Amino acid sequence: MTSPLSELAELSGQFDTEAAEVSDAAAWDALRIRWLGRKQGIVRQRLAAFKQVPPEERRDYGQAVNALKGKVEGALEEIEARLAAAAAPAEAAALDVTLPGRKPMLGSIHPVSRVAAEVVDIFNGLGYSVAEGPEIEDDYYNFEALNFPPDHPARDTQDTFFLSDGRLLRTHTSPVQIRTMKARRPPIRILCLGKTFRHDNDLRHSPMFHQVEGLAVAEGITFGHLKGTLDAFLKRLFGPETAVRLRPSYFPFTEPSAEVDITCTFCGGDGCQVCSQTGWMEILGAGMVDPRVLAECGIDPGRYSGFAFGMGLDRVAMNRYGIPNIRILFDNDERLLRQVKR
Repeated sequence: MTSPLSELAELSGQFDTEAAEVSDAAAWDALRIRWLGRKQGIVRQRLAAFKQVPPEERRDYGQAVNALKGKVEGALEEIEARLAAAAAPAEAAALDVTLPGRKPMLGSIHPVSRVAAEVVDIFNGLGYSVAEGPEIEDDYYNFEALNFPPDHPARDTQDTFFLSDGRLLRTHTSPVQIRTMKARRPPIRILCLGKTFRHDNDLRHSPMFHQVEGLAVAEGITFGHLKGTLDAFLKRLFGPETAVRLRPSYFPFTEPSAEVDITCTFCGGDGCQVCSQTGWMEILGAGMVDPRVLAECGIDPGRYSGFAFGMGLDRVAMNRYGIPNIRILFDNDERLLRQVKR
């Protein structure tokens, strides 16, 4: 019967034979696992057999096993270095240092952010400042102060995201207007923009979207000021050839109210599938601030008047860059950013 020490000597010679046959990384890895593997490695098995060795041979056996382990580890390091050195010339030959360098990929502004910055720039030139407010609101600022009746459909859970504490995710940026009118005295000219949230999800609507609203309150403001402001704004945003029209409508917080259309950005007003052959595209809603809203904010409606308007920034970005599905705006697809950059 072969003694444990004799077996270790035989294994040392066996390793030398197997190591000499290694010619690539795959064979090196297989050799490493076979001899140093944690579960079935030959060296680990011999270490585990230490308790079975007669007590008088354990010292010599332990030294022999450690010597075998050191030999295997050292040989594997040498083989790995030899294989790496042999592969280096091939890798160097594959790299042509005479080729021109590759330009790094540069980032681009998201189309919604690009449109938002453009809108802010236009209204800064008209004397408006940017106002901000919380995205989590209460019913008073989001509905009640804006003259929404208690039974208005927008209050239902089908349209609004309500939180467990009774608050809600704002459905528009109009609460910022209320907070501003309660905190400041006229004259007021502000632009409110940011994220809004509604139960809506299809090709042109998203549960989270971006909205921008404008508010002007001062003495002597008329519907003519509203029309002139929107005409100047939309021509700056979509081009001087853009035609603008207003249609009567209804909003709880403005009276009178209007839907605002522009000539279709895809067909120039000739009629196409996008505009349902009408030549017009609805772009925003607007109107004169309801006197009850002014009074609720502590502003005398007998002395002051004002107008407000609002539109979706995502819709403008889709029209501007020919994006058919609003979900594309939130996919983080670099191809879209490169297209917008161009």
